Amino acid sequence: MQLVINTRGSFLKKQNNCFFVKVDDKTFEVSEKKVDSILITTSATITTDAIKFAVENNIDIVFLDNFGDPFGRVWHSKLGSTTYIRRRQLEISDEPEGFRLAKGWIEQKIDSQILFLKDLKKNRPDQKDELDDYISGMEDMKSQLEALEGKLDEMRGKIMGLEGMASRHYFEALSFLLPDRWKFNGRSRNPAKDGFNCLLNYGYGVLYSKVEKACIIAGLDPYVGFNHTDDYNKKSFVFDLIEMYRIHIDRTVFNLFFKKTGFRQLFFDEIPNGMTLNKEGKAVLIQAVNETFDKEISYRGRNIKIGNTIQFDCHRIANNLIGK
Repeated sequence: MQLVINTRGSFLKKQNNCFFVKVDDKTFEVSEKKVDSILITTSATITTDAIKFAVENNIDIVFLDNFGDPFGRVWHSKLGSTTYIRRRQLEISDEPEGFRLAKGWIEQKIDSQILFLKDLKKNRPDQKDELDDYISGMEDMKSQLEALEGKLDEMRGKIMGLEGMASRHYFEALSFLLPDRWKFNGRSRNPAKDGFNCLLNYGYGVLYSKVEKACIIAGLDPYVGFNHTDDYNKKSFVFDLIEMYRIHIDRTVFNLFFKKTGFRQLFFDEIPNGMTLNKEGKAVLIQAVNETFDKEISYRGRNIKIGNTIQFDCHRIANNLIGK
């Protein structure tokens, strides 16, 4: 589970080999065995004993800004595995295998988006024709992507262009299905212009921290990207891999708008040029995301929690890089 510190003025320390949390007038203890990571989303106090306890138990502490983007993390300084993995990660982008990997990640993303729309279509016969049009457009983009051949440096722009066009069809379809008050006009970030994008952005920020941690544990370099190019202090490889897992946030957020206890306008605060999630909104979203990550699915021949598929994939990528 993720231990979330979401209330201004909260206090976190180590006590009795547990994390002790004080929120307003309430206190509780959480065993380190139950905690995968600690998310701090607001002004809070954390003791050095708690930090040391987290590091010793391989628990990362992630600080998120108002938009859900990680701006800092506390973790041990050890490399996750052999440096040879990082060398191969640098080398393989110029090899056919690097092109195959980069293209495959985007193909998997589009596949999962198409599957989601097909799932939604099953219970919406009145909207079937419109959804079929959106799905057809995405399938065309995927076919063009599968047909691409060449070197990654030459094809990167085409890969990302086709991914972008598929995403436009996809988000137009989701907006079409939402209740009228929540429909949106394309993706918007920092700040979001609407409630749906506000939730997506924050959920993607939580997901980003999980993908970065999985990379580090597997010995992959978060900064050495394939589809996303190098830039100063840009964790390009995290941006590459996160594309395969965004669907879990998409499904979670979309479903929230159709639950009786789902999202309401009071979960958002207006800010200049957009909106942001408030404390109550963050709590509802993070709980829903954690429930999604805790669900077991059949994945590559084994039953595994959705949240653990990220680490599973990162280890698989790392092993493939070094020929294991």
